[in-house]
Amino acid sequence: MKVSRLLHLLLVATLLALPTLSMLADTPKTAAPTGTFKAFPVSEDFTLNPFTYFREGLLLAAGNREKSNAMTIGWGAMGCLWGRPTVTVYVAEKRYTKTFMDRSPYFTVMAFAEGDSILRYMGHHSGRDGDKAAALGLHTLYTENGTPYYAEADLVLECRLLYAAPFDSAAFKDDVPREFYNKRGKAGLHTMYIGEVVRALRKE
Repeated sequence: MKVSRLLHLLLVATLLALPTLSMLADTPKTAAPTGTFKAFPVSEDFTLNPFTYFREGLLLAAGNREKSNAMTIGWGAMGCLWGRPTVTVYVAEKRYTKTFMDRSPYFTVMAFAEGDSILRYMGHHSGRDGDKAAALGLHTLYTENGTPYYAEADLVLECRLLYAAPFDSAAFKDDVPREFYNKRGKAGLHTMYIGEVVRALRKE
């Protein structure tokens, strides 16, 4: 193989491994993480309002030590199901994170005290175009189960997947979901993922 051809292939491989220019152009700077995580009993010591908890925006992550992805979510539910503390999240069909959710036995839901720029970036960029966590300078950690989460988060809920099923439009009983997907459903119907909270971490 000619040297010029070899150099061309190396250049192409290097460019493919880098985040896209559009991602780099508007990537906010993430401050170095501070504090340490401490486990707490979520059934006894979670005092936040579940009706508003997701409204401010949270981060959902799934995958393993080899590859993972995260996305901003604004839908969710918390409560007790099958005698277990559970978190329910919803991921649209065309979202890149759905691939990781479908393959992973665990996922994490994270809250950030000062994460507006992180949530905005994660919500407006796709992991198909590059490593969003790396672009933001986030520090990826892993639970004992190998579930990814970020050192910059302030609260982390690790969940073991118990149930997953896509929405069925034929089962809609009201115009609320019908109108939503007619107007804003470009990413497809959502899949519901119910996970048992197996670990809760809070920054101190």
